[in-house]
Amino acid sequence: MASDYLLELDDIEAGYGRAALVLRGLTVKVPAGSVVCLVGPNGAGKSTVLKVASGMLAPRSGTIRVCGDDVTGFGPQQMLTAGLSHVLQGHSVFREMTVEENVLLGAYTIRDRAAIAERVGFVKELFPVVGDRWKALAGALSGGEQKQVEFARSLMVSPRVVLLDEPSMGLDPRATASVFEQVIRMRDAGTAVLLVEQNARRALETADLGCVLDLGRVHIDGPASELLKDPQLAELYLGGRPAAAPPAS
Repeated sequence: MASDYLLELDDIEAGYGRAALVLRGLTVKVPAGSVVCLVGPNGAGKSTVLKVASGMLAPRSGTIRVCGDDVTGFGPQQMLTAGLSHVLQGHSVFREMTVEENVLLGAYTIRDRAAIAERVGFVKELFPVVGDRWKALAGALSGGEQKQVEFARSLMVSPRVVLLDEPSMGLDPRATASVFEQVIRMRDAGTAVLLVEQNARRALETADLGCVLDLGRVHIDGPASELLKDPQLAELYLGGRPAAAPPAS
């Protein structure tokens, strides 16, 4: 079934074990050619959304669709095959392996060597540091450079949507700025992004669409640029005045 969205999470309820629900009727949709960011306070359920989307956590109810196809109940491997790639929170490079070896791990499901070579060329062009440090040990790279290696690895399977969980965690301001630039590069190269980020203002400045989560539901959503201007949102979630607030008279 055709769909205007690459990824749809519709009326999702989910939680861990017998504990109370974390997501309570959550709906999030990711259009093609977009960065959608999820922001909100700690405990709002942001990372849980990505775990449900990637198959790491099965929803108790609701529907997950990729390009209109129902993939509810798929596990991580099936979700990867369906077109969802998940970059986990924190650093996940193998420090004692080279950049090349780390990136090629992302192609472990691909048997066509020509296809692998094509994707290697693609990620090297998209993330120049990956090509420049191809034979270097990943542990010798800076935190921001390691994050680019993780991005490159996630793109080796030509995903429709990349799920990014707190990509700026632990990075200094310069590396953080670089990471968000790479997010935009991914989108412009044809891969949609669903982004979870504690740095809400910076995430909304990068994203096309934003969803503010609170208590497991979408509290407000819309164009990211409009959310940045919302004075109530700025006060509650962005740490101050809205980005476009007029000067006091």
